[in-house]
Amino acid sequence: MAPSDPYGVEALRDTADARTTVPRWTRNPVPGTAEHRSTVPAEVMAGLGAPGKRAGGLPGTVLLAAHAKVLAALTGQDEVTTGYVTAPGAPPAALRLTAGPGSWRTLLRDTHRAASGPPTAGDGGAEAEGNGTGPAPPETVVGPTDGEPLDEDTVLTVSLAPTTGELRLRYRTDVLDASSTARIAGYHRTALTLIAADPDAPHHRASLLSAPERRCQLDGLSGPRRPLPDRPVHELFADRVRQHPDAVTAEHDGHRWSYRDLDVRANRVAHALLARGLRHEDIVAVVSERGLTWMAAVLGVLKAGGAYLPVEPHIPADRIATMLTRASCTLALTGTGSTATLDRALATAPGTRTLSVEAAWAERPGDLDPGIGTAPDALAYVFFTSGSTGEPKGAMCEHAGMLNHLLAKTEDLGIGPDDVVAQIAPPSFDISLWQLLAGPLVGGRTLIVGQKAVLDARRFLDTIADGRVTVLQVVPSYLDAVLALLERHPRELPDLRCVSVTGEALRPDLVRRWFAARPATPLVNAYGLTETSDDTHHAVMERAPEGDRTPLGRPVRNVRAYIVDEQLAPVPLGAPGEIALSGVCVGRGYVGDPGRTRSVFLPDPYHPGERLYRSGDFGRWLPDGTMEFLGRRDNQVKIRGFRVETGEIEQTLLRIPGVHDAAVVVTRPPGRPPALAAFCTGPDPLPDSLLHDRLCAALPAYMVPASFHWPGHLPLTPNGKTDRNALRALATTDAGASAGKDPRPPGTPTERRLAAAWSTALGIPQGAIGGHDHFFDLGGTSLSAVKVAILLHRAISPKDLTRCPVLADLAGLVDGRRPGTDPQGVPPPTEHPARA
Repeated sequence: MAPSDPYGVEALRDTADARTTVPRWTRNPVPGTAEHRSTVPAEVMAGLGAPGKRAGGLPGTVLLAAHAKVLAALTGQDEVTTGYVTAPGAPPAALRLTAGPGSWRTLLRDTHRAASGPPTAGDGGAEAEGNGTGPAPPETVVGPTDGEPLDEDTVLTVSLAPTTGELRLRYRTDVLDASSTARIAGYHRTALTLIAADPDAPHHRASLLSAPERRCQLDGLSGPRRPLPDRPVHELFADRVRQHPDAVTAEHDGHRWSYRDLDVRANRVAHALLARGLRHEDIVAVVSERGLTWMAAVLGVLKAGGAYLPVEPHIPADRIATMLTRASCTLALTGTGSTATLDRALATAPGTRTLSVEAAWAERPGDLDPGIGTAPDALAYVFFTSGSTGEPKGAMCEHAGMLNHLLAKTEDLGIGPDDVVAQIAPPSFDISLWQLLAGPLVGGRTLIVGQKAVLDARRFLDTIADGRVTVLQVVPSYLDAVLALLERHPRELPDLRCVSVTGEALRPDLVRRWFAARPATPLVNAYGLTETSDDTHHAVMERAPEGDRTPLGRPVRNVRAYIVDEQLAPVPLGAPGEIALSGVCVGRGYVGDPGRTRSVFLPDPYHPGERLYRSGDFGRWLPDGTMEFLGRRDNQVKIRGFRVETGEIEQTLLRIPGVHDAAVVVTRPPGRPPALAAFCTGPDPLPDSLLHDRLCAALPAYMVPASFHWPGHLPLTPNGKTDRNALRALATTDAGASAGKDPRPPGTPTERRLAAAWSTALGIPQGAIGGHDHFFDLGGTSLSAVKVAILLHRAISPKDLTRCPVLADLAGLVDGRRPGTDPQGVPPPTEHPARA
């Protein structure tokens, strides 16, 4: 992004006319206008004379420059637009002002030039807006507008009496309240004071915030301070074992373990690791599918004083080898049938020894806890996420951060001894850890839902109901698929009392659909990052939000959250900025990667002794003290809940012979989950199948783009960077065109009904789907396959789509199941009205 848009907040502005929008700040919007008056001290007014004259002597230039600085702070933009009135009764001229880095004197000089020349953004008059051809009038106006009513487009006017120093702000009460207007008036007074005190000082390093607002942001908006036990999670679990050893603590595929069963097996794993020389904080890879064996291995690593590293057995061998090498991992625990890819990885990472969990149990080295002491700041786990340099990065988190997050979940979601928590996330997804351990931590139970059930929405709901699950967490795209089934086939889930959503931005329309289907079941929007021990914010909702974004909620216990600028200074309340996090949640950094660690893990400048993490996400505070997520400031996205650095995919593409340049963007079709689209250039286009196979061999499945495009060249922005907005538009355009490349339209009734279901699930016009089209080449995913199965009343399964992804082949499979019957037996797909 361009330097003038450090937080990507162009999305918050009307880019057609570059209108500067004042952040809305009122909890009770009511139509009308009000006024705020304050006084600029006489010594400040006297000190403003000389800088103003040196800037050109234009009346009002100093106030206009101060206003430009205030607007820049409120919007996160270096370029702002405001109305300017030079005399009472005169129409406001729309000026575009620059408040980029520089001194106050430079700002005054630039403002004088802008005010002295012709209007830069239209005159803002009623005619321009009325004929629909001109830009919208500015929201703010500076100058002598006393006694004149605010027109419907003006939100705020600012004037300063040169003789008395009276600063007068008039504002619309449906946009601002009295307290926010008083703050904005304070920003103007501070800017004027700084200009008078030292006009040669750099204004871009100056904060406009008052001391009370600064204290509010740095401490008052933090999560509640709660005492944290000085014992690790596995020791607290041992307390529960002693309290009720025979109670069920975990279940998977019909197999149940008591607290004693799990504890004994975990203790045996711990003893086996220690017998092989495991030292304090040594990283142990657990290469296993989800199940009870995996659960025992995780606890065993923690009990032995090691750090847990999840490795999914089906990811590419090269990626496993990179993870093991980067983490200096010398031991790997394996589950049954999980070693095929690992064995290939160990050929390039020979320093790692393996031990099967079953073999550790058979050794019976000891059933009692080994009693290894673990400090709160000891390393607990390492989760690898996508990295922009082309290699994954391993986030290291400590026991205190892990425990604090688990307690935040049990407190905010109300998890207790009578609860059953569903574990559905894959091991490499950081949310898998709290889903696994939160129940046993408080005397409850974990139900590990098998992957076959996860991929079949009806079977998933059956499993949740039969297992009497009370607490569930899913990503929004999966919630969408489950809701589609519940809307078509309503059913009771009497035990389910809380659903949490995380991993992707939660759309308000999805929340509205949830409460339409389950009005009595709260929905919790959870936000956090792997580097901050998972979720740092919870928004517990009992009804849908009113705005166009779903709030993140407040910080959880013992977490500080800031909204800051490039210098880590808090921005005004309501203004966009980068989300920074501090407190016990912040991890150590990236394993084996001190360079990237130093760039985002910093000492907290406001609370000595604590670490701060720069998230790269941007957001803003809302009037109720909650936070709103606005997007990313880089090329990082969330796909199916997994964090993906598009740079890592691009680097992998560039290693393929014949690819000279590459860019990957995320597309967000309305009503559909985000998808990846790759753009490549080279002498000749390579087959999609070749690119797909090469990426599958190096990256996890969720990082493989759904589509590949070969433009003649990658479009560039005026400053020479890849124009990703143009690529997103091109991906959307190409989706329909490529979908229709098959010249043979669906011919049989079954093909037409399948095409209708594909159209709904993929967001592609039905007429653009041909009989020889490939479901996954059109952007299909495992979740959209679940949707197709639901739309067709389970006439097919997601596995059928995987086996027969070509439309005609799938139709043949369906028809072949009913020899002698009418293919009209495939029911027509229907859709919830809200998504029609």
